[in-house]
Amino acid sequence: ARHIWPVHQDEHAESFSFSAAFISLLDNYETSTGVAEVVTPEEIVENNCFLDAILATEVMKLAHEYLLKKNLAKPNPADFKYQLYDIWFQLYARKEGDRPDSCGFEHVFVGETRRGKQILGLHNWVQFYLQEKHNQIDYKGYVARKNKTRPDKDDQVLSIQFSWKGSVKPIGSTFIGVSPEFEFALYTVIFLLAEERVTRETVKIEEYELQMVVCRHGHHIGTAYPVLLSTSSE
Repeated sequence: ARHIWPVHQDEHAESFSFSAAFISLLDNYETSTGVAEVVTPEEIVENNCFLDAILATEVMKLAHEYLLKKNLAKPNPADFKYQLYDIWFQLYARKEGDRPDSCGFEHVFVGETRRGKQILGLHNWVQFYLQEKHNQIDYKGYVARKNKTRPDKDDQVLSIQFSWKGSVKPIGSTFIGVSPEFEFALYTVIFLLAEERVTRETVKIEEYELQMVVCRHGHHIGTAYPVLLSTSSE
């Protein structure tokens, strides 16, 4: 397989200050939808350790402050943590039925499959990197955008095609090189600001004009990912 990720990631080293807490969550889920998840006491501890670590970051502190001004978050950090747990880690049935087979974190950061024929979610570059490192993902290519024939080494948003667990995802969008707390905070803010089932928010982040797509599943996140509209470097 060709590798998508640059070898040098020194400038992002600080993003991995709590990498163990994040990476420990990535093997906690049954990939196939329709198969009920079993959450062990150890996994609950891991979920809470991750939330504790993420709430200590400046990014999540800023997100909390912003949400407080909008009256959308609980002021007490412990209550806000419970709110985040419900949004991201509470299990639900992705399709009709009573099997709690999914949650927002699994879909966005880990990835799921449907009937072994379709890849769902998996919008996180760390998970992609680790799966590729273990020969679980085969990177199929970069979806070119206007005036670009190939990705730059410092691109931070890409549309890619890949195979995983026997299926191909024709196109999937993901941030590259950003910290888990950045994505977690961004998607949480958009989720709480909106009430519609599917939210498409256009934002400008550095040189990128993005459409942030966040879909809700009741009181929980169903999916969330970036769509690159344009970049000032084109």
